[in-house]
Amino acid sequence: MSRRLVALGLLAFALGGCAMPSWVPWLGQKKDEPKPPAAAVAAREPEPPKIEKAAEPPRVGPRDESVTDRVIAVVNNDAITLAELQELVAIYKYENRQTAAPSDEVIHQFLTRMIEHRLQLQEADREKVVVEESEVDEELTERIKKVNVKSREEFEQVIKAQGLTMEGIKKRMRDGLRINRLIRRKVTARISVTDAEIGKYLEANRQKLETGLGYHARHLLIVPGETGSDTAWETARLKAELLHTQIEQGADFAELARQHSQDATAKDGGDLGTLKRGELAQDIEAQILGLAPGQISKPYRSGLGYHIFRLESKESLEGEALARAQAQTREILFREKYEARFDTWLKELRQRAVIEVRL
Repeated sequence: MSRRLVALGLLAFALGGCAMPSWVPWLGQKKDEPKPPAAAVAAREPEPPKIEKAAEPPRVGPRDESVTDRVIAVVNNDAITLAELQELVAIYKYENRQTAAPSDEVIHQFLTRMIEHRLQLQEADREKVVVEESEVDEELTERIKKVNVKSREEFEQVIKAQGLTMEGIKKRMRDGLRINRLIRRKVTARISVTDAEIGKYLEANRQKLETGLGYHARHLLIVPGETGSDTAWETARLKAELLHTQIEQGADFAELARQHSQDATAKDGGDLGTLKRGELAQDIEAQILGLAPGQISKPYRSGLGYHIFRLESKESLEGEALARAQAQTREILFREKYEARFDTWLKELRQRAVIEVRL
């Protein structure tokens, strides 16, 4: 890998990874804690355009002195400069291989993110949220492991060549860690999902959650013949009733299917194999899934003829399947609560703040 390619990768890492802290508090999260939603990120970040032509890495520092003092927003007497916005735009264009300037709408979305970011940092100051230097170094070490450099010294050299400083990168990481810790304290830690809520959700969405679960059944079909007359249908019904009685009295379903079924599965003893919910017609599937394992259905008339089904086995929301569904439900409910609480908390920060936009 050439030094230029390494520079490209490291620049994306150094800027894209920490120029704007993640909106979702992952760092330091417990393993068994439900994940906050990616939607919290997507709601604030525009969909990046895809352009095939590779862009040159942006040189984001030192800043242009002619614009450094141009203030484009004030957040509680804390200024945001045009140079800071230009830096984020340069990162965005590089990461998304974009050569054209972003639209005004995208620019304002960036500014909104910067204002929200500044509000959260100010709240972290008020809450006296502290991140130790060792934590920043640990985070930096973890990130360096993910890029193709031999040592921290080489990393620093490439970063310096792009007009950045290690202290600047570490400051971004420190800010991100502080915000993540603040959000865990103000949002994540105040969310709980009860077993009662999970049970209520499962009951209301059982059919949807069961989609994809498997079942195994056998099938016997008696058709009314080519004429399709009322007499032919009645003859088919009587034969199906007779076979149903024989099966209930102990006759082997598979053997009767081989002898009498007019379905393609007759040679296999009527074996439909393992199916997933939704694979068969809804009315046919309802007849099968309404049975208990080992139970035989009464003759059922469809447009093809009279069907008799035997359910061999089926998966249901119990055991491991139930545990998976409960975990998925806990995740869904946690996400809903997280999004609502995060948005409310951020709205409260904005309402308490004095914000002036000059862009």
